[in-house]
Amino acid sequence: MTTGKINVSVENIFPLIKKFLYSDHEIFLRELVSNGTDATLKLKHLISIGEAKVEYGNPTIEIKVDKEGKKIHIIDQGLGMTADEVEKYINQVAFSGAEEFLDKYKDSAKDSGIIGHFGLGFYSAFMVAEKVEIITKSYKDEPAAHWTCDGSPEFTLEPADKTSRGTEIILHVAEDSLEFLEDSKISGLLNKYNKFMPIPIKFGTRTETLPKPEDAPEDYVNETVETDNIINNPNPAWTKQPTELSDEDYKNFYRELYPMQFEDPLFNIHLNVDYPFNLTGILYFPKLGSDMQIQKDKIQLYQNQVYVTDNVEGIVPEFLTMLKGVIDSPDIPLNVSRSGLQADGAVKKISNYITRKVADKLKALFNENRADFEAKWNDIKIVLEYGMLSEDKFYEKAGAFVLYPTVDDTYFTLEELKEKLKEKQTDKDGKLVVLYAGNKDAQHSYIETAKDKGYEVLLLDSPIISHLIQKIEGDNKDVTFVRVDSDHIDNLIKKDENTISKLSDEEKETLKTSLEAYIPKAYSVQLEAMDSQAAPFIITQPEFMRRMKEMSQSGGGGMFGMGNMPEMYNLVVNTNSDLATSILNTEDKTHQEHLVKQALDLAKLSQNLLKGEALTAFVKRSFEMIK
Repeated sequence: MTTGKINVSVENIFPLIKKFLYSDHEIFLRELVSNGTDATLKLKHLISIGEAKVEYGNPTIEIKVDKEGKKIHIIDQGLGMTADEVEKYINQVAFSGAEEFLDKYKDSAKDSGIIGHFGLGFYSAFMVAEKVEIITKSYKDEPAAHWTCDGSPEFTLEPADKTSRGTEIILHVAEDSLEFLEDSKISGLLNKYNKFMPIPIKFGTRTETLPKPEDAPEDYVNETVETDNIINNPNPAWTKQPTELSDEDYKNFYRELYPMQFEDPLFNIHLNVDYPFNLTGILYFPKLGSDMQIQKDKIQLYQNQVYVTDNVEGIVPEFLTMLKGVIDSPDIPLNVSRSGLQADGAVKKISNYITRKVADKLKALFNENRADFEAKWNDIKIVLEYGMLSEDKFYEKAGAFVLYPTVDDTYFTLEELKEKLKEKQTDKDGKLVVLYAGNKDAQHSYIETAKDKGYEVLLLDSPIISHLIQKIEGDNKDVTFVRVDSDHIDNLIKKDENTISKLSDEEKETLKTSLEAYIPKAYSVQLEAMDSQAAPFIITQPEFMRRMKEMSQSGGGGMFGMGNMPEMYNLVVNTNSDLATSILNTEDKTHQEHLVKQALDLAKLSQNLLKGEALTAFVKRSFEMIK
């Protein structure tokens, strides 16, 4: 038997490992199972190149919990180690960075993490164990070895009587970590971190019912058998080629990733690149509508099929974090505990690749089946519009597939829209005016007025649309977007012809003075000569002020505090209407006030602005008028 002292100058490193990694102590199982997987895959490689002359077989990694003995066993059938290798890899290499670690972290950053970077993956076992044993036999024809360490720098290393190839790690669980002796806890951790590991992972058994034989009698009782409980899927969809997978395979994998998602995704994007970095994965577009809330089921990041995190910020462009799915890359530089991302040039390349791949896929879907793409537009638009705002590379490609729907459910790309509108909706200054509504019902009367003129009205209702149209206008100097309720229709698209007013300038001045006596200060009175059949009073919201307020409320906008400003409205009064003449010629001030307030309330009612006490008063006044 060999005894010795682990080569580290600090008296006791194990409490420090525990302290610095305590917030993430459950990862011990991920690390130990990952080590077993690596040992198995390395053996497979050595056999394939003829260096190991042994049978590979059907190796598994087995987890056993001995609740009474307070032990957890992790058993693999991989390479194994000789006594010399245990001495080298466990006692020396693993601690080669110990002093560096202590110098770097002893006074700082509890969450800095050390696993992996300092070769301490195996030593994460001491976060939950007061004593750790390794019983291991190499694939080489050498005796088995038994290493024991109780968390002090002392260890023992002696021969063992193990005859089968591989390594068994035995954790003697500490009193403060007894929760890890619960089957449900271990099962949960395996499901979280090791669900798609490439080697089958066995944890306990399960009962299976055998199928009923065809010639079985009616009173036949189905037989049951105990079988190994394999908790993982070693060959998940993202490790396969797209040609191997059907639409149903992709949907089944989505359900496997998110068992509580009951709605199928709209479509998926399969990522597969091996140069200049290695990355595979599948991203799914779920139904999103206009909801920008943070999704509960996020994209999951893996390294060689080992789950790392669902915080993919930096790797996946921000606008795509609303998607779901998996990304797997051994080249993503995580911090030493694998719990976070390190700033790195490779990460930006990966992010750019994902952006490009998503844009190319969207363009292909649009070209292959435009009708289907249009049908899904409302469920994906928020992601794409956000992408246009936040990623220049995506914006450049988006013109080929981003759609602009009308209130009548016709869809145009921006170039198609320009072509469609240029004849009727170009104003006298040569500018193309794109009319849009944010709410079909609330702005119904304005939409109908525009349609009566032969104009198209878009329906743009996402919460970030004000930001987006600002960007589009900046890149298309000959195009302006105007909401359909921001002025009366003749002012929205100004043509050369002018409507003559029935009222003289003097009469208009008198009318305006009378109106302003009864109209609240929140409304700016504006007299316009319109068709005599047009509405006498129209409430509009100035485009610039409303847009800036919306942009301020949804982030940005550049105008401090504008999101908290009160709403501002224009009251457009048609000087050619009979009502304008009646108000002007009424000498009874009480009756004049009655007319103005009733007309204003009707205009407010059409904009859904009449509420509470004002609505009650209007209803009462209206009933009085029809008695």
